[in-house]
Amino acid sequence: MKQGILVLDLKGTHLTEDEARLFERPAVAGVIIFARNFQSRQQLVKLVSDIRSVDSNLLIMTDHEGGRVQRFREGGFTRIPSMGAYGKLYKDEPDKALAALTETGWLVASELAATGIDLGLSPVLDLDRGISRVIGDRGFSQNPDEIAVMAKAFIEGLHEGGMASIGKHFPGHGGVGADSHIALPVDARELSEVEEDLKPYRKLIGNGLDAVMPAHVQFPSIDQQAAGFSKYWLKTVLRDEMGFQGAVFSDCLSMAGASIGGTVVQRAEKAMDAGCDLVLVCNNPGEARKVVEAFEGYDLNEQSRQSHLAPMRGCSSITWDELEKSERRQSAIEMITRISSK
Repeated sequence: MKQGILVLDLKGTHLTEDEARLFERPAVAGVIIFARNFQSRQQLVKLVSDIRSVDSNLLIMTDHEGGRVQRFREGGFTRIPSMGAYGKLYKDEPDKALAALTETGWLVASELAATGIDLGLSPVLDLDRGISRVIGDRGFSQNPDEIAVMAKAFIEGLHEGGMASIGKHFPGHGGVGADSHIALPVDARELSEVEEDLKPYRKLIGNGLDAVMPAHVQFPSIDQQAAGFSKYWLKTVLRDEMGFQGAVFSDCLSMAGASIGGTVVQRAEKAMDAGCDLVLVCNNPGEARKVVEAFEGYDLNEQSRQSHLAPMRGCSSITWDELEKSERRQSAIEMITRISSK
């Protein structure tokens, strides 16, 4: 794992010389790939290979939750149903839903690993309260106990496929209607009311959850900082009270919900100071370069950060040809097709 702190993105479907030079900088730890960077599976494999040729230790990730948030849907990638679809199945046939979730987790991990990608940035642990437009059926359920059970099954599949899990968006994005991509959501609830949102994390910490991504949501009755900039949420609650020992990834600091943190450099500083191990800066190359330059020589507190980040690197060496011949993959696709058709 490279000893940087920043995760950056790319403009198009190939790595430019300027991007390659930027990714060489010591402050850069990883790259996130979006749908705009995907043209075909073969092109994606070359893109990942080109990124690794810059620095083999870069952590490469994408959002691959299923449903509305799945960056690669063509070229042989299986279209994954929303986690809400599994939640509906769980109501009537819980054993079948859990078995399907484990196979889906394995399939997601395996298809990404076969293209050289380390992380799929899932699962979503937010409660689908019917309030949040940006969460909705990305969440498994409105019941936190059901979420924990289903997420655990999915995480077990990810682990079998050699991929770490990232639970998001801590402490919860399901209680507010605003979309943090375009505004700062403000959740006025008291801590006792947010406890339901914390339940999935309490049940999964020490039970398979490898990393956490905090929400760009402000809980002013609890702390004035948005969760991703909050020492209270990330250190007092997550680390000290809950005993979480894994990695913390910021959500993208270019999102409007992060504007409470000041300039993008100030946001990165606040996120790191609050307890994030890696910070994401996407969709604004000029701002990304400012952050890279600002964090040259930054005191990284490497011992603790590297222990958090070490398990994030994918550990599967499966090839796409091997995966296509796999009976388990065919079985998983059949399960997924039945869920999608309901």
